[in-house]
Amino acid sequence: MVEKSTSKPKARKAKPRAKAKKKLVIVESPSKAKTIEKYLGRTYKVVASIGHIRDLPKSRMGVDIENNYEPDYISIRGKGDVIKELRKDAKNAKEIYLASDPDREGEAIAWHVSNILKLDANGKNRVTFNEITKDTVKEAFKEPRSINMDLVDAQQARRILDRLVGYSISPILWKKVKKGLSAGRVQSVALNLIIKREKEIQAFEPQEYWTIDSEFKKGRSKFAAAFYGVAGKKQDLSDNEAVQKILGQLDRKGDFEITKVVKKERRRSPQPPFTTSTMQQDANRKLNFRTRKTMMAAQQLYEGINIGKGGAVGLITYMRTDSTRISSIAKHEASQFLHEKYGAEYAATKPVKGKLPEGAQDAHEAIRPTSVFRTPAEMKQYLTNDQYKLYNLVWSRFVASQMTPQVVDTMTVTITQNDVDFRANGSKIKFPGFTKIYSSGKEKDNVLPDLQEGEMVQLVKTDPSQHFTQPPARYSEANLIKALEENGVGRPSTYAPTLDTIQRRYYVKLTARRFEPTELGEIVNTIIEDQFPDIVNVKFTAKVEDELDEIENGKQNWVKVVDEFYKPFSKEVDQAEKDVEKIEMKDELAGIDCEICGAPMVVKMGRYGKFYACSRFPDCRNTKAIVKDTGITCPKCHEGTVVERKSKKNRVFYGCSRFPDCDFVSWDKPIGRNCPKDGHFLVEKKVKGGKQIVCPNGDYEEAVQK
Repeated sequence: MVEKSTSKPKARKAKPRAKAKKKLVIVESPSKAKTIEKYLGRTYKVVASIGHIRDLPKSRMGVDIENNYEPDYISIRGKGDVIKELRKDAKNAKEIYLASDPDREGEAIAWHVSNILKLDANGKNRVTFNEITKDTVKEAFKEPRSINMDLVDAQQARRILDRLVGYSISPILWKKVKKGLSAGRVQSVALNLIIKREKEIQAFEPQEYWTIDSEFKKGRSKFAAAFYGVAGKKQDLSDNEAVQKILGQLDRKGDFEITKVVKKERRRSPQPPFTTSTMQQDANRKLNFRTRKTMMAAQQLYEGINIGKGGAVGLITYMRTDSTRISSIAKHEASQFLHEKYGAEYAATKPVKGKLPEGAQDAHEAIRPTSVFRTPAEMKQYLTNDQYKLYNLVWSRFVASQMTPQVVDTMTVTITQNDVDFRANGSKIKFPGFTKIYSSGKEKDNVLPDLQEGEMVQLVKTDPSQHFTQPPARYSEANLIKALEENGVGRPSTYAPTLDTIQRRYYVKLTARRFEPTELGEIVNTIIEDQFPDIVNVKFTAKVEDELDEIENGKQNWVKVVDEFYKPFSKEVDQAEKDVEKIEMKDELAGIDCEICGAPMVVKMGRYGKFYACSRFPDCRNTKAIVKDTGITCPKCHEGTVVERKSKKNRVFYGCSRFPDCDFVSWDKPIGRNCPKDGHFLVEKKVKGGKQIVCPNGDYEEAVQK
């Protein structure tokens, strides 16, 4: 009998499974990559190119003019490791998708990435979405498309045109004025607009005019009115003599008759939702945001904010757009929100039931919240102060655009005596409409007494005032962007870098939030205006922008557009080389001597403005910042004085004259007095309506000085 073996057969070792390949998605921003990866799940890997990976070389023109303006793209310095990682990830990927932003710049980034990864030029691997939300992103990946070469060509044409202009004019400025200067198509127009405005201000001659503000009463009710004219015809008052003549016609103790009462209902409709330009303008006016700050906060809101359990989500749609169109889905959601929150009378439309057809690839919408139900109040806890302010602005503007008009009852009253007419205007808000959410601060009642034609009222007082017409104001950031947009110069992606460039080059400076040209800016503008008139011609620049749009729409060939621009321009460059004389920017004596060598110090122009330098440069390299001494003793060391300085971003701050021995610094101006509560030094703060003396510790403040 054979015994059975009790030992178990040895188990075969299982072969390790090959690691499943993932689908690779390439975006341009790391924060955008994190948000999208959460939506797509484990089968996807999302990485960032961190903006452009290829560009024209900085050291030379990089455009082969003789060979159809062929660009010579090279890898951007510092992007070697990024490109290496992209190639490595692409080699191990099951599929590759290019999901950069839905505009010309984004399309160009996708095309450059496709080139370095050697992807199929006609492959359907391009994915775009106007908002970064889970449903929209997932839907977009169901319908990938090929790279749109018309968009790429439009971006390429703009880049080459700007390179041809910049690298042709800039060397002339270096030779004839000073090194480090630059010129560009859009920045030259912006600078020219600022300088033309400055010339208008300087040439302005004020004209005298007068007004007669008055107060009348009916019984105990008093109301304001103003002189209108004589015998029903409007009349201007040019001088005091005209005023006295009018006042001489009046019997101040006699009755005045209500000769006309006009009552109307005025309806004020909401503005459309934001485009890039209108968002930048409103953020500048209402939030005091610089254009760059606005776009930075908008980028963060678009790419994704972590909202707790909901994870990261894009709170606004794509922020570079010139469209005010709104998708049907967004309109439906806004209508539903307004019906639930405020009532049907506030909603401009009824909510539409059922699924609404909208393409995931549609990139031409206004800037709006991705969900109107994510209110600013609910999102505030997840946002920085700047993000919250901008989100509140975008959300409010969009919701208001979907609301009913404001209804105002108006009343215009004409008060007459001896053919002299006064007018009183009254208004009362009948229905707030969209202003319940988006207020401009103008919605105030000015209720007149119940006045009827034929009634008599009495004059309480007259207040004649002399005035002078004012020159046009200098451009603020908001007004300059508006002017560029109205003239068709630049596009949504160009406004912020244009304003940034003219300030960095010190062609203009911001004084009280208004652009003021510098001496350097005026010199550069004069050369460009004289030698390259088309570059600063608003209509010509707008025509070029229209042609770039036509390239994007497939109606123009980019080489033809560039060629038609460059041929006459190159002749102007050759002529300018001969005609422009060298400009000596004479150094202004500072009135002080160098403490190192004793030579006179002079005022020099630097990247961040003027500074003191030794006149013996380069033998003596001593430099000093130009500071304004306030005469106030330093509250820290009690030896030096408080001086006004400027940061690299041109922001005023206050420090000790003994720096670096004393490191006292303050954004607000010390006033030389101490807080009566805790002894801390007091500072002067700019507040709405004037200035206020406060204690930095927050325990003490004085009344606002208007």
